[in-house]
Amino acid sequence: MKTLLRTLFAFLLLNFLGCSPQEAKNDTSSQEEKTWWKEGVLYQIYPQSFKDTDGDGYGDFKGVIEKLDYLGSLGITMVWMNPFFESPMVDNGYDVSDYRAIHPRYGSMEDFQAMLDGMHARGIKFVLDVVVNHSSDQHDWFLQSRSSRDNPYRNYYHWWPAEKGTPPYRHSLFDPEGAWEYDSLTNAYYLHTFAEQQPDLNWENPKVRQEVYDIMKFWAEKGVDGFRMDAFQFASKDTTWPEFPEGHEEDFIKWYGMRPQLHEYLKEMYAEVIEPFGVFAVAEGAGSTFLDAHDLVDADRKELQMAYHFETVDLSRTPEGYELEDFKNVFSKWDSAFAEKGWISIFLSNHDNSRLVNRFANPSPEFRTPSTQLINTFLMSMRGTPFTYYGDEIGMTNIDMPTIEEYVDVEALGKYQTAKASGQDLEEFMRILNYSSRENGRTPMQWDSTPQAGFTTGTPWMKVNENYVEINVAAQEEDPNSILNHFRKMVQVRKENPALVYGKYELVQKEHPEIYAFTRTGEGQNLMVVLNFSQNPSSIELETLPTDASVIINNYSTLDVNGNTLNLKPYQALIFSVDQ
Repeated sequence: MKTLLRTLFAFLLLNFLGCSPQEAKNDTSSQEEKTWWKEGVLYQIYPQSFKDTDGDGYGDFKGVIEKLDYLGSLGITMVWMNPFFESPMVDNGYDVSDYRAIHPRYGSMEDFQAMLDGMHARGIKFVLDVVVNHSSDQHDWFLQSRSSRDNPYRNYYHWWPAEKGTPPYRHSLFDPEGAWEYDSLTNAYYLHTFAEQQPDLNWENPKVRQEVYDIMKFWAEKGVDGFRMDAFQFASKDTTWPEFPEGHEEDFIKWYGMRPQLHEYLKEMYAEVIEPFGVFAVAEGAGSTFLDAHDLVDADRKELQMAYHFETVDLSRTPEGYELEDFKNVFSKWDSAFAEKGWISIFLSNHDNSRLVNRFANPSPEFRTPSTQLINTFLMSMRGTPFTYYGDEIGMTNIDMPTIEEYVDVEALGKYQTAKASGQDLEEFMRILNYSSRENGRTPMQWDSTPQAGFTTGTPWMKVNENYVEINVAAQEEDPNSILNHFRKMVQVRKENPALVYGKYELVQKEHPEIYAFTRTGEGQNLMVVLNFSQNPSSIELETLPTDASVIINNYSTLDVNGNTLNLKPYQALIFSVDQ
């Protein structure tokens, strides 16, 4: 009877408000809560490359503290920092040996707290990178686990007794020999999806899950505001170890990711950590289908709050670049899939990719500034939370490393060995690696034109890009038309125009070969974004054209309108309001 009365009351209320139940269902503002992590702008810091204060060549917490005012000046509202836990550094911190301790190169727990407090004082939230698909092989859990078959920690990892024969093949993303590693101490194999020094944790063991939740609580109690769950779509394993078909490695996520049990674990995490502490969590990856992604982030599922997919960054993996048509299609279909429910991030670069400028803009001296401004305008104009990688706000570029001897990254070295073993053309492999390697995105931050770009007084852990004399923060601070100052303006534009956050997205003239145009409508606003992705002038006919009064942002000082045609300069980026 109570259910019937509630249903009747809801029906009468909807009719009183003048909308049908279906209209109420389609009203995204009523379904999706407005919150800080949707409205914010996230800035990613790779800590060992940001700012060094003690001369050891590695960035540290005190370096971030020194640059807190700079971060505040960007207008960003969140910082995600890559791992800084105790680690042997086989994979630059993504091999954690103690989740509650800080690697000495970054400083102390007191330094971390001072950095966190400094961010909070400037209205910046902090997102912790949680690496719990695997640990380091130097973590005490693994040292105990491999010590004997009857150790209490044995079941913290996945083991295959050698007397059962060779384990069923599993692909490793970093190891050409596969994901099972033989360990003679107990005559058994352990599983590692990544490097052999990164054994996979056994999430099917409830004790492991509780360990992880306790780690997250430890950091939440210190004031951390959110968590980025590294490689989390692979955490749950099919422990029946079925035989996968030949060639399955090409569709890695389908075979190794998003097992149904993962959602049970996420619901546990939500109940134990996310909800009680009021934090948010973003998953690295979104599965292999839109349903996968929604199952991760839809609010009513009480799992995670945000996911980011890789289809956009996958568009430009080779020096041949990408097609604008594909770029439009990928962003449009993901927006459509999340138009009414769920939330995703918007990004084109991070620590696992080469530089945004080389892959999606134009690094040539003539066009680097306007093309980077265009890409940053785009990122701040889409629905979803924009993620910006350190250095992209000044247009940092790839570094030239044509020979394998120059690389230190475990991923690059592993892929090279795989290419060599399979008889690939190594000259072609190196051409692509030089363009796409994630080491391009890890060079030291270019602060000024002093030696080592002002990053360190010592020898940097990785060489500084030679173009730091021209591309650096200090050179752009005083130039009102610089990439840096345009980025600041664009962050402010996003904050001041809620349609760019919550408004409906609609593609305009989808077939235009050079211009990406779309509207963002809602929150009492009707905005149009027009972006010329070409190094040549281009034009588009529009029903409503910008005027000087209606322009919200323009990366050029001129506006060329002729009749019903908008003429754009190379890489010109405009946002203007449209009369409703």
